[in-house]
Amino acid sequence: MKPAARAARPALPREVRIIGGQWRRSKLPVADRPGLRPTPDRVRETLFNWLGADLSGWRCLDAFAGSGALGFEAASRGADEVVLLERDRHLVVSLSQSRERLKAQALRIEAADALSWMPGCAPQRFELVFIDPPFDAQLFDKALAAAVRLVVPGGFVYLEADRAFDEAQLAPLGLRLHRHLRAGTVHAHLLQAASEG
Repeated sequence: MKPAARAARPALPREVRIIGGQWRRSKLPVADRPGLRPTPDRVRETLFNWLGADLSGWRCLDAFAGSGALGFEAASRGADEVVLLERDRHLVVSLSQSRERLKAQALRIEAADALSWMPGCAPQRFELVFIDPPFDAQLFDKALAAAVRLVVPGGFVYLEADRAFDEAQLAPLGLRLHRHLRAGTVHAHLLQAASEG
């Protein structure tokens, strides 16, 4: 395999596939947009193995939706409610088209900036919050701080970042590292919020 001489960044896949649940093998388009970097199939498969195949009764927030791969995967696996936040209007249209095509009634798409939307959301609203911002924006700490108040005690925050976060960074937020995976430049963290009592 020859390296691409002119590529400033790796080429994006044109689509990602849903791995499990009712829409298994269905494909979601991936637009060529700045900062968009869909969660790789292998990472998503591992994440949902950690979480379990059935998310019935769960409420999920995909705070930086992009292609929608994480949110649609959660809905495909039975989540009762999935809110997708995306500020890029082009991506909002694409997400809405995918929602209609799959008849994904549990999904709600909000054209919103995650860091503006999350502080106005009711606390302890979700069992799971996905945080996968563009790596070059370095929004990880702000996004984690905003997300942790939205999860129920014992709930989960998924963080995808360009580096590993350790217990010393997570403990002040009331989070603990439940699982971690490195795949190339991607560090996938499943974090758990402190339980009450």
